[in-house]
Amino acid sequence: VEESICQEIVKPGALIRLRSPRRTGKTSLMVRILKYAVNRDYRTVRLNFSQADRSAIGNIDKFLRWLCTNTSRQLKLEPLLNDYWDEDLGSKVSCTIYFQAYLLQQTDTPLILALDEVDRIFEFPEVAQDFLPLLRLWHEEANNLEIWQQLRLIVSHSTEVYIPLNINQSPFNVGLSMTLPEFTIEQIQNLAKLHRLDWQSGSEATALMAMVGGHPYLVRLALYRLWHQEVTFEQLLAEAATQTSIYSNHLRWNLGNLQAHPELAAALKQVVSAREPVELEPI
Repeated sequence: VEESICQEIVKPGALIRLRSPRRTGKTSLMVRILKYAVNRDYRTVRLNFSQADRSAIGNIDKFLRWLCTNTSRQLKLEPLLNDYWDEDLGSKVSCTIYFQAYLLQQTDTPLILALDEVDRIFEFPEVAQDFLPLLRLWHEEANNLEIWQQLRLIVSHSTEVYIPLNINQSPFNVGLSMTLPEFTIEQIQNLAKLHRLDWQSGSEATALMAMVGGHPYLVRLALYRLWHQEVTFEQLLAEAATQTSIYSNHLRWNLGNLQAHPELAAALKQVVSAREPVELEPI
């Protein structure tokens, strides 16, 4: 996955989409890609949408100004939004002009714009319906204007996108799409070795995988706690599904999600109770 992205990021106007469940390594991968880009003397900016205030992200004009201001400051440039923002043209055109005429003009080196936790914008459908096509526009402008070839986009999100978008305006059907896989049994054993755990037989890795699958965060948390001798392996497995286990925060988060969305709870109950495959509503 990392090698494929590194090969893609050097292409003019690249758009890379990272999608996988939360805590499976998207942000860590993004940081590694940005380090690769820095080593090639690219300019890099990473914006985490979860850091934006609701008042900013809930309004397209305020959100795009937040985007431009943060990008400018990370590039150590003075934010000059008022010089480029025009109410008559609208915020999307103003933002595009700001990137084209100011941010991308500063040097001849590519600019990597990494957008993390993009799921946050899905909570505001009207803003998403304006912003997401804008990313598609910037990506496609690389075919028309040489300056836009300097912009390389990385978009990271955890959930599927159910915002109604014109198929010709969506950024989620262009560029390179990468889904992070779970760890394999061999990778878990290698990780255990890096934690100086004696798991040569493979039985421990198999037992852990039977409990948590290859979920990177859950596997890593187990190995970290075992390495610090905070819990024995037998104790870890015996308590894993309880509120006193090392996974209590993870379980509580999922429980809260189910309580907030009763339709998900009903679907989960239907699946775990069934002896045959069941069909669920996609959303």
